[in-house]
Amino acid sequence: MTVAQLKSDFVFYFPITTRWMDNDMFGHVNNVNYYSYFDTIINQFLIEQGGFEPLTSSQIGFIVESSCRYLSPVSYPEKLVGGLRIGKIGNSSVNYEVGIFKEHGDTASAVGNLTHVFVDRHTHQPTPIKGKMRQAMLSAMVSVED
Repeated sequence: MTVAQLKSDFVFYFPITTRWMDNDMFGHVNNVNYYSYFDTIINQFLIEQGGFEPLTSSQIGFIVESSCRYLSPVSYPEKLVGGLRIGKIGNSSVNYEVGIFKEHGDTASAVGNLTHVFVDRHTHQPTPIKGKMRQAMLSAMVSVED
């Protein structure tokens, strides 16, 4: 599968505000902050599209795998856009593909792949992704050829 790098490769978009503290001593956003951006984009998608309630939903997601490709630097005070799409949905797992773009740019500055396994909040045993959550994920799904 080709790595999505264009804004048009993604399905949902969320604004990201960089912060003064995101920059490192080299004057660009430090690599660790991209994972925070990914986490925010994914959770915003789950809340807004999937009906996820972080404090009360019976099912929660554990990140079991993640990676990031850094393609070009970004810096505070740039405004960014996070793009999200779903690459694969299993019974209890989902693979997110996330892109970080400069507000007016079309090519990603970074791309991430993250896998959630959904589990019961109390037992931490994997549980099937159902209902509104699965529908939201299906709406963000891309074909294997992308």
